[in-house]
Amino acid sequence: MKPIDLSLTISESIPSFPGSPTPQFIDWSDIKSDGYNLELLFLSSHTGTHLDAPYHFDKKGPKINQIPLERLIGKGILIKLKKSRNSSITKSDIISFEKKNGEIPDHSSLFFYTGWQKNLKKQNYFTENPGLDASAAKYFVSKKINLVGIDSPSIDIGKDESFSVHHILSKNNILIVENLTNMNKIKSIGFTFTILPLKLKDATGSPVRAVAS
Repeated sequence: MKPIDLSLTISESIPSFPGSPTPQFIDWSDIKSDGYNLELLFLSSHTGTHLDAPYHFDKKGPKINQIPLERLIGKGILIKLKKSRNSSITKSDIISFEKKNGEIPDHSSLFFYTGWQKNLKKQNYFTENPGLDASAAKYFVSKKINLVGIDSPSIDIGKDESFSVHHILSKNNILIVENLTNMNKIKSIGFTFTILPLKLKDATGSPVRAVAS
């Protein structure tokens, strides 16, 4: 399969999570004056397509630079569940998927295509997004899932201001990838993924270049 870019392009116009800073690209050097072009970047570590380290919601969890590479490169399982605003991915949804496609093995990496990414430019993108519910999150804990990715700005539904699923997954060292895009281009349930964050010391997260192949 030709590599598929699952990452949003980060720019000053990319929508940002409410309360987070808007990215800024600040010109610092130019060829005419300095012999080279250079810019400064100002942005949240959770901008665009990004990886949440467990430390984001668990003070005892690993930080972004402590995540082993083998957890970020491997075989992924694509689960397509079209979901509308404020709707949850439940344990029942996962069981239905398993009945049709076989049991999800322990330690798997799961990627959810909900179709929500099409709303990126809409006002409700960050406030009414679909996400997992606690029953699904606890089921993934029981299966010792490695990573959960989603084409939504949050693994929690938009109206869950307590971030309950973040807490469940982070406490159990399950990685979270949010704001994935182009997942409709993945044609098979099984695929190879690469998700590479910056190696930022003690950070809670990082933008990533995520690729399916």
